[in-house]
Amino acid sequence: MSKIRITKQFSFETGHALYGYDGKCKNVHGHSYRLDVTVIGQPISDSTHVKFGMVIDFSDLKKIVKEEIVDVFDHATVFNKNTPHVELAKELKDRGHNVLLVNYQPTSEMMVVDFADKIKQRLPSNIKLYSLKLQETATSYAEWYASDNT
Repeated sequence: MSKIRITKQFSFETGHALYGYDGKCKNVHGHSYRLDVTVIGQPISDSTHVKFGMVIDFSDLKKIVKEEIVDVFDHATVFNKNTPHVELAKELKDRGHNVLLVNYQPTSEMMVVDFADKIKQRLPSNIKLYSLKLQETATSYAEWYASDNT
């Protein structure tokens, strides 16, 4: 049977700051992110299976991505925990803000790598993550492909 790719799109709002950056993005700011998640697999061929003909139920993929990415990053501010931004992060947390401290510079490039690692761990063994596209603005995005990372 053929392998098929399916894609589900997600959106979330996230703030961040790039410590040490030489441009405006060193300031705390936010983006309306769009994340395209593409997985690949063979559609279920058992005609008695409730999900016959599906690679993965879109609702199952949605549950994984919402739990690992969207519900975590939506309306959060992300800082690299190895920078002086931790002081600002503590102040914001103390005031009730949703702050994430990560082990990387929170660029789209590094976020998409983090997202790929999180999603891959949750997929069923017969489904593989094919690609991610994280769109930061209307004209800027980062892409991750499994074929580039084997």
